[in-house]
Amino acid sequence: MSITPESVEQLLNSEDFGERLRAVNQLRQLEPAIAYNLIQRAIADKNVRVRYAAVSQMSTLGEQNLPNALEVLLHSLRNDPEADVQAAAADALGALKLTAALEDLEQVYSSTSEWLVQMSIIAALGEMGDPKAFPMLENALSSENELIQTIAISALGELGDKRALPLLLPYASNADWQIRYRVAQALGRLGGAEAGAALEILAKDDVEQVAQEAKVGQDNILKL
Repeated sequence: MSITPESVEQLLNSEDFGERLRAVNQLRQLEPAIAYNLIQRAIADKNVRVRYAAVSQMSTLGEQNLPNALEVLLHSLRNDPEADVQAAAADALGALKLTAALEDLEQVYSSTSEWLVQMSIIAALGEMGDPKAFPMLENALSSENELIQTIAISALGELGDKRALPLLLPYASNADWQIRYRVAQALGRLGGAEAGAALEILAKDDVEQVAQEAKVGQDNILKL
């Protein structure tokens, strides 16, 4: 049976959440403009798995109507009762580079106790590439949660703001190899003489993944 807007809409109206979830997955096979209109219903679904799947798809479908996508995703970020859905909304805002959401992202980051939501917000800020996010990423770098700290290192590299260099360099000798790996990655993106010197040391790291990433970073700096 072929997948049509009508068949997907019928599934979205089903009492069975499994069928509604199937409908969200089938939206990928429809024209994006049609899928965008249909997915709005799923974003408001009573089942968390359906809402999560729908909000996650907004990372790409949101391009169909960015102003409306901003409004829809901010509503999910602020109001959805489930952390998974809030995190997916933050991910989508980052993927769509909706920098108008910066203030809302900062407010939610400061007010939530959900580390998953905080982590997604920090990752989104790096992806957006807006220098106004720098103070927030600097703050996240000193988080007591190591996962958030690690994501903040990557986000500062993605942001590409040279002010991050003095913040990141001390982490190049961190005992945790995964942090050293993220630092090598970030330094390769930021470039500059100081980053190059730190990468030279990291390229001799005892952990192969770190050393390899540092060498990739050195190559990137040469191309900058």
